[in-house]
Amino acid sequence: MQFRVSQILCRRAYAILAVNFLFDRQVSMAKSTLTNTQLKELKAIGHQLNPVVIVGGNGLTDSLIEEVNRALNDHELIKVKIPAGSKEERDAVNQAISEATGSTIVTSIGRMVLLLRRNPEANPKLSNLARFG
Repeated sequence: MQFRVSQILCRRAYAILAVNFLFDRQVSMAKSTLTNTQLKELKAIGHQLNPVVIVGGNGLTDSLIEEVNRALNDHELIKVKIPAGSKEERDAVNQAISEATGSTIVTSIGRMVLLLRRNPEANPKLSNLARFG
């Protein structure tokens, strides 16, 4: 019995390490494409925003990814609210949404994540970058 529990804990620890490695790599890649000035501007715009998408109890579903894609196409910069959980679990959800939508994580604070995906054909009335930037 004890062997089984330690085996499960070991697998979870390896999964967390893998997620942390991938997340750290993605954050460093995202931050290398955005300058500090751009990050500050995007965070300032994001501070004024309300969450457009809220991840529910079902987690990441196809319809949720479609909704995030639609919101990114319309608004370019969106705030997403993630369900409660440990930091590693929230980071894994953030990373999964970012990879599935092809967006960049600007910042992640607590249960909120700010995503950016530029749209060259964005509607200026809907785009948060055009309205607040």
